[in-house]
Amino acid sequence: MSLTLYLHPLSSYCHKVLIALYENGTPFKPVHVNLGDPAERAMLLKLWPIGKFPVLQDAAQDRVVPESTVIIDHLDQHYPGKTRFVPQQPDAARDTRFKDRFYDLHIHNHMQKIVGDRLRPPGAKDPHGVADAKAKIEIAYGMIDAEMAGRTWAMGDDFSLADCAAAPALFYANKVVPFTDARPHLAAYFARLQARPSYARVLKEAEPYFAMFPQEP
Repeated sequence: MSLTLYLHPLSSYCHKVLIALYENGTPFKPVHVNLGDPAERAMLLKLWPIGKFPVLQDAAQDRVVPESTVIIDHLDQHYPGKTRFVPQQPDAARDTRFKDRFYDLHIHNHMQKIVGDRLRPPGAKDPHGVADAKAKIEIAYGMIDAEMAGRTWAMGDDFSLADCAAAPALFYANKVVPFTDARPHLAAYFARLQARPSYARVLKEAEPYFAMFPQEP
């Protein structure tokens, strides 16, 4: 098998790549990595010294591909399927990549700030940073809600890279900054994402690990 994905089933950025793989039924070997195990951590660091998930190893291309967006681009180029994640038309491709960055930078990263703060020891918390992250997520929620009033998926009628980014970002963000009734189009979009078979499979596989998600103190 050409493709090996190094991941953790709870990792939101790993979910993003798994959605793309399952969407097209792309064959791959999943390798779960426990960063608390010195040998497994060393294995990941040898592949990608930054030591973050996910990392794709492509034996056929003799290439190690890190970072979720780049991995999905790689799959789209070398292992295309029925779902094309980035349009071939240049303007549409740029807009899709922008929306991918929007979900990563303005939902996903702020969510991780809040979750990461829960793991800090007493005396090392950052309440100001958490409050700022929550406020920025709310701004992004408002933008998404307005945009999704007339759309099925992030870019319109077609499922794309942007939706792969949106699903895990919104799933975990909703746990730390819950959607409200004031965001009906956002909530409806998220319901469609959860019902998408590729993402439903990701969530099902992650279920045994959800107890590890850090709760608010």
